[in-house]
Amino acid sequence: MSSSVLICDDSNLARKQLLRSLPDSWEVDVQLAKHGVEALEVLNNSDIDVMFLDLTMPELDGVGVLEAIKQDDINVDVFVISADIQPEMQNKVLELGAKAFLRKPVNAEVLASNLQQHGYL
Repeated sequence: MSSSVLICDDSNLARKQLLRSLPDSWEVDVQLAKHGVEALEVLNNSDIDVMFLDLTMPELDGVGVLEAIKQDDINVDVFVISADIQPEMQNKVLELGAKAFLRKPVNAEVLASNLQQHGYL
């Protein structure tokens, strides 16, 4: 079964790196967003199973996206991928409903392990 995935990061390089890190065995249909406003548009117009979300972005940051997802009761599993590894930020995104906090650049094995833990592999 294929999963619908949204990658939201303002860095084209980071989006490409994450795409390359997705497990080969995982059938996915991927959409991309450059910032939080664009991500919310996709979430409101498509059925997305999994979103990979950066925190530091223009227009609407990752925390703002998580708050909007929670407020609008959007059903999506969010994995935050960020270089901002402060414990306070990690706790905040998990409290807002993120499934996991992964360090950027994402390690393919860590990513696969988290996806498996949440039933995607």
